[in-house]
Amino acid sequence: MLRRDVEGLDPTRAWWVAAIVSPERDWPGAPGCRRGARFMVEGRTFHASRDEFEAFASRGACLEWVLGHRDALNRALPGVTVRAVRLDRWLLGLD
Repeated sequence: MLRRDVEGLDPTRAWWVAAIVSPERDWPGAPGCRRGARFMVEGRTFHASRDEFEAFASRGACLEWVLGHRDALNRALPGVTVRAVRLDRWLLGLD
């Protein structure tokens, strides 16, 4: 899903995404970023992304996806914890 497609999601339910925060400046998972930069996880490549992500209908489904892909996530996103967060709160910078 692309960020511009968020408006197409059902607004009556909470949507969840896998998200990360850069642990350091110029972190290898997102070269050129600042420390504390916030990203979502792109579902096909498992890379940090601001615009492309997987949206899940429940926190459990998001966590299941994270656990099912933890090896690939650890390789692509070294040194960070992938968390399940509510999409609306993440996009507003509240979570």
